Amino acid sequence: MLKKISIATATVIILLSSSLAMAKEGCGGDCTSCHTLTPQEATGFLKKVGGTVTSVKHSPARGLFELLVEREGKKGILFMDYGKKHLIQGAVFDLDQLEQVIAHKSEFPQPKQITSVDVKTIPIQHAVVMGNPKGAKKLYVFTDPDCPYCRKGHAELKKLAEIAPDVAIHIMLFPLPMHPDAYDKSRSVYETKSLELLDKAFDGKDVPKPTKESSKIALDEIAKFASASGISGTPTMILPDGTVQVGMRDAETLKRSLEGK
Repeated sequence: MLKKISIATATVIILLSSSLAMAKEGCGGDCTSCHTLTPQEATGFLKKVGGTVTSVKHSPARGLFELLVEREGKKGILFMDYGKKHLIQGAVFDLDQLEQVIAHKSEFPQPKQITSVDVKTIPIQHAVVMGNPKGAKKLYVFTDPDCPYCRKGHAELKKLAEIAPDVAIHIMLFPLPMHPDAYDKSRSVYETKSLELLDKAFDGKDVPKPTKESSKIALDEIAKFASASGISGTPTMILPDGTVQVGMRDAETLKRSLEGK
């Protein structure tokens, strides 16, 4: 079965195409001989997002540095173009094999690929529910208020709530380490369970600071479930039958999926 590539990944592939074109125009030989970046230099570029770069390698995709980043005890991969002007979040896939390729394979364990989970194990007591809380159909969305793809997806979820009145949309707040402000935003939304505050967070507006320890516990339990289930990115959706879909669909497509079409 072919692995599905998320919207984020597709974006990276598009960016890689332009990077490759630039690399061909700018040099005719081995680009690694003239493009260098030290972990210390890369860490300096990451001041605004946080984290320490422990290793830099040339990405399997030409024209990019691959950064191994550590933040709050967690590891992640980011990419930077050779011009050192753009930071890219996502994954690089081999188009022939549709498999992720990574320069830091030995240092960074790859998440297990999942296709389904037992929905009964999802910690829905920590969800913020959109749509009809008593809806017969249930959708579970692992999302991050500072993830640009999640923000676009949130608009589609609001449309879904309007066109599918029998759907309960369980928002599982899952802030990623590379978004330093998302954790407190998610805590604040969880503490109030306010849909208005949820919209503000996804619109990039200011939200109050969190005040309760219970929100830390809730988000940590969601993250623990995600890690155990192989969910490592956002947005990730789980359908009522446990099928896992990486990336966001438009409202009409989601409605058809929930109807089994």
